[in-house]
Amino acid sequence: MASPNRRQFFQHLAATGFAASATISGTKSSGQVIGANDRVRVAIAGINGRGQVHMGVFGAMKNVEITHLVDPDSRLFASRSAAVQRLTGKKPKCVQDIREVLDDQSVDAVSIATPNHWHALMTIWACQAGKDVYVEKPCSHNISEGRRMVEAAQKFNRIVQHGTQWRSDPKWQTYTTDIRDGKYGKLQTANIQIFRPRKSIGIQNPVPPPRELDYELWTGPAPMNPYRTNLVHYRWHWMWDYGDGEIANLGAHEFEMARWAMPETANPKSVVSLGGRYGYEDQADTPNTQLTLYDFGDTKLVCQQRGLHFDKPLKMSIDFHTDEGRIQEGKFYPHGKEQGEVIEGAPPSGLPQDYARDHFQNFIDCVRSRKSEDLASDVLDGHRTAILAHLGNISYRLGDQTSFRNDPQQLSESPIASESFEAMKHHLVDVAGVNLAKASYRIGRSLQFDATTETFVDSPEANQLLGGNNRPGFD
Repeated sequence: MASPNRRQFFQHLAATGFAASATISGTKSSGQVIGANDRVRVAIAGINGRGQVHMGVFGAMKNVEITHLVDPDSRLFASRSAAVQRLTGKKPKCVQDIREVLDDQSVDAVSIATPNHWHALMTIWACQAGKDVYVEKPCSHNISEGRRMVEAAQKFNRIVQHGTQWRSDPKWQTYTTDIRDGKYGKLQTANIQIFRPRKSIGIQNPVPPPRELDYELWTGPAPMNPYRTNLVHYRWHWMWDYGDGEIANLGAHEFEMARWAMPETANPKSVVSLGGRYGYEDQADTPNTQLTLYDFGDTKLVCQQRGLHFDKPLKMSIDFHTDEGRIQEGKFYPHGKEQGEVIEGAPPSGLPQDYARDHFQNFIDCVRSRKSEDLASDVLDGHRTAILAHLGNISYRLGDQTSFRNDPQQLSESPIASESFEAMKHHLVDVAGVNLAKASYRIGRSLQFDATTETFVDSPEANQLLGGNNRPGFD
């Protein structure tokens, strides 16, 4: 690749006398409070999908300027820059390489909506360059790089917000605080359901990438695979080299909300995940049907996801089961009662509201104040949430195929997980027409996890999946 890697980039800056300002004090936000009337200058990286929300929210804020749009696909530049200009009256500069932005001392923050495999590296680079960061969920592509993100934010005193905007819903904060404090009994199980129809990505042969797309740069730290039209854009989510499946996509939101209802010190001690890809054959890697059980000691977490495109419409839910009853859709159902008691002030849907504008504003407010403790969801929150998704995927990937005639004994300690497995089988029969007598599922390995060291206990194979090997030039 013609452009330098990060180390070479800063060596060049050092030679020209700019290294110190770029790595530590390159922006007016580096260590000093910004006044309410001072303009915060933001570069947005990744402008195809979620990045357009970033453009709309930041563009509507007072004293916030979108200075750059960054994306390896230059086909997006004309329409996206025109949209920002219509909204703000100013046309941003469009570049393909984030490293051009990091050399601009006037840029205060980078807002990241790229594919997952770029989240950590771009965040770390931005912290090194003295920029604050808003990074979409999941914050990382693997556990090891997530920890490095936390360390970079701390080392360079950066404001790093995780893009789980539900965290900014004040009703949900009160709701989960009451659950955590035992108002409805001792929490035993948090039960997550993510039912989101997803179409097959099909099967496509390798072709040359479009000339407007810098595919080398899009690939970045990931392995260099042949370009296919069912990869860029969005469908990378279902490929291990770039994404982490639905468990880390929509799952990141629900994991973070479920964690909020648990004791602050709660950490996963073990995990087992099972499932498969059903209903069609395509080139995706990740399961479209997955069931994962986490053991936190006193509390368990069950995550069930379904993604067949001919399924019912989107359904996302989080139910909480205590030793006194069930909390579901804003109501408390005491044991033995069919009528739920309405929880005053609770979200009626049982899910938080989309407080995206407040979440982005919280980030800008903290950029101004330099108070990272005021972030609604800081990088450590994001890292702890992403760990849950990565644990489930690692268990799944290390699993073996088994017949549906074999019930997963690993779920036997959780009635809710066992019931979810039965529901999953009925779903596959009713919706996808799967013949369970001939079909199989992947039963993941039961893994013990040490949250203090963020490593697996007595599982070298699992520990090998804690991190990735970035390509040269992207380290």
